[in-house]
Amino acid sequence: MQRVEQPFDVAVVGAGVVGCAIAREVARYGVRVVLVDAAQDVGDGTSKANTAILHTGFDATPGTLEARLVREGYALLRDYATQVGIPVEPVGALLVAWDAEQLAALPGLLAKAVENGYPDATIVDAGTVYRLEPQLGPGALGGMTVPGESIICPWTTTLAYATQALSLGVELRLRSTVTGIDSVAGHGDPPLHRLRLDRPGSSAPQALTARFVVNAAGLHSDQVDRWLGGEGFTVVPRRGELVVFDKLARSLVRHIVLPVPSARGKGVLVAPTVYGNVMLGPTAEDVDDPAATGSTEAGLEFLRGHGLRILPQLMAEEVTTIYAGLRAATEHKDYQLRSHPDRGYVCVGGIRSTGLTASMAIGRYVTGLLAEAGLVLGPAREPAPLTMPMLGEAFPRPYQRPELVAADPAYGQIVCHCERVTAGEIRDALASPIPPSTVEGLSRRTRARLGRCQGFYCGAEVLERVGQSSAAGR
Repeated sequence: MQRVEQPFDVAVVGAGVVGCAIAREVARYGVRVVLVDAAQDVGDGTSKANTAILHTGFDATPGTLEARLVREGYALLRDYATQVGIPVEPVGALLVAWDAEQLAALPGLLAKAVENGYPDATIVDAGTVYRLEPQLGPGALGGMTVPGESIICPWTTTLAYATQALSLGVELRLRSTVTGIDSVAGHGDPPLHRLRLDRPGSSAPQALTARFVVNAAGLHSDQVDRWLGGEGFTVVPRRGELVVFDKLARSLVRHIVLPVPSARGKGVLVAPTVYGNVMLGPTAEDVDDPAATGSTEAGLEFLRGHGLRILPQLMAEEVTTIYAGLRAATEHKDYQLRSHPDRGYVCVGGIRSTGLTASMAIGRYVTGLLAEAGLVLGPAREPAPLTMPMLGEAFPRPYQRPELVAADPAYGQIVCHCERVTAGEIRDALASPIPPSTVEGLSRRTRARLGRCQGFYCGAEVLERVGQSSAAGR
């Protein structure tokens, strides 16, 4: 007989960085929350391939909800990162004007930054641009500095939200694809929602019920919106291909080097990462397939051309890896974030790459919308204190801490030599509240297999440890 469950107060569909932030925030008020995702891990979709920038929001469209939430989220996430140990480096950004049209656009960008509540940007001349970034290619005419822009770890951020959400009582259901949502009549106003689920290996029909649904389904948010009666937007997956260069290239760039945005988009950037590498990208190509995360010859050649102009020496450095992510682009220029109180539904669609920065502010905003729609909130409470594994190259890693190694020699036993990942870190990740079930998930928790050899030397041992952990947990 199928188990009959009491309805959840809130079902959050999508366990990316935004969905996890929402679940964590709503659960602070003592309501019963379930977080549902089709993937095997939190942050396994768009969130894992983010460009990893903590944005000030200087270039957002003034007056939009995105501009407001990015500005608020920037301050919230910066403070949260300090509290829980998410690596952030305030390297600052430098917009570079390569032609007269881009140079003429700088005063407008400066005015936009001020209107967005960011007064610290400054227009600089070509000499200052080259003093700030000596390795830039020839031809820069000027630029604008944005000292507040930072680089951050997107993997640790999502995992921190999800871990604290669980400590607040959120039920996490991974490998659970939502295949439809129905209204259950006769249960008040608004009616209950019945979420039909497909779970691999389960022969019996699966479902859960909830009083409110929050749609944070990313690339599939338009489909979920239609199930709940909306027809407001269509998601077109926008593929962004990126190239990650070896750590030896890190000294070539000091800032996040941005192009001057145009009507065609924000363009290609060169940026350091908190893991010690240098990143070039992204491309921007609309595709039909929401799973089309493969890199292309044309995309890589496009990036090479831009790299030769922006930072020529970078093109002579070793490439560590290439990857592609998909953004949930829509026909609208703002987040599709709105409440339908009569349906017990909040839509959080069309969240682009700024969603990482805005995530905590989105969580607060959605909680307010749910309260206005009739969700009864209890007294606010704080989640259990948390210290995340340190993945940042600029911060002390476990193997570099003699007192830690003395107390537990596993932190001195290197498994992945490229990234200096220890047996202690792998053990901790596999025993964490949300343990990885795949080697890719372990990599996002420890950096194992993400270095120069891409797992050639450590891959077999890492795979064996994940397999042993999975077998023990069955």
